[in-house]
Amino acid sequence: MIIRLADCPSQPWKNGLGRTREIAVQPSTAGSEEFVWRVSIADVDSAAPFSRFPGIDRQIVLLDGAGFTMQLEGGQMHALTTPLAPFAFAGELGVEITLAGGATRDFNLMLRRSMASGRVMPWLTAGEHRLDPSTVLVYCARGTIDSDEGTLRPGDAWRPESAHGLIHLHDGAAALAVQVEAPSR
Repeated sequence: MIIRLADCPSQPWKNGLGRTREIAVQPSTAGSEEFVWRVSIADVDSAAPFSRFPGIDRQIVLLDGAGFTMQLEGGQMHALTTPLAPFAFAGELGVEITLAGGATRDFNLMLRRSMASGRVMPWLTAGEHRLDPSTVLVYCARGTIDSDEGTLRPGDAWRPESAHGLIHLHDGAAALAVQVEAPSR
């Protein structure tokens, strides 16, 4: 199934201090307290703190803009200023940000720690890419991407029907592949 960003309504962050667009959630009817995994696109235009998500592992990827510096509870600092470079952190941590220069847009993967593990894989090389069996979503970050079900443009995502799908990145395209697995016990 192809998901167009224009079909994903903007909604407030959990803390009400920013805006996000939910791209996909599993299960599909889950709210913020029930999801196993969730993918969203956030617009960050002020130095508002991030919402806290206890028990959730998060990965964030800068898509557009100059980015921001994250000050995580406990003193860790991270400059999210390199596009398409994932950064992982615990959702229960308090996170304050300082914009590096204007509004930004970022890609977010959230995973309920007790139910799933996963990662965001940037694909930056033109040509065919075979999906890993754990791939649940491919997001078009830039350029044009052909999937088994149609063409993706920036902001579009594809939920593959089969774990054996292929995508083709045209020259200059970039994709973010989301891989999710049950945690090993």
